[in-house]
Amino acid sequence: MTYERASSPEAIAVIDDVEELLDDIGFDPETSVLTHRQAQVLALRERDVSQADIADELGTSRANVSSIEASARENLSKARETVAFAEALRAPVRVRVSADTDLYDVPQMVYDACDEAGVKVDHTAPDLMKVVSDAAGNAVTGRKIASPLIVGVTSEGMVRVRHQD
Repeated sequence: MTYERASSPEAIAVIDDVEELLDDIGFDPETSVLTHRQAQVLALRERDVSQADIADELGTSRANVSSIEASARENLSKARETVAFAEALRAPVRVRVSADTDLYDVPQMVYDACDEAGVKVDHTAPDLMKVVSDAAGNAVTGRKIASPLIVGVTSEGMVRVRHQD
């Protein structure tokens, strides 16, 4: 006996709409870091369509959909890192924060560097600590900077945090 899983009607409707969605948001595989298939899978997963339903409708395996999704998310992560790198290059303010620095000292370091460069940073000290902590991930442990960071501030006041390797 063979068992064939049927996609839900809701999943089929969402899958049918994915091409229209990709067109509406201006997806172009020629200029994107994603392939067309990766964009399809991400668009569907963001709409809570299961990997199994996607696989059924695209005529592939759930494992293949999982692999496509993982590759797409990795490509997006690399693209974000590239954008952060490019922003850091043009940021007029770059503050090196060494390991063992108290997170509570970071806002004043950033404010001082911004004042010197004539750049306005639109964050209160607690907000700035949260931005740094969230962006640094495991490079911040409690109140301590665990590994060196570079905190950049663009001329528009956007704060970018990079691990210093």
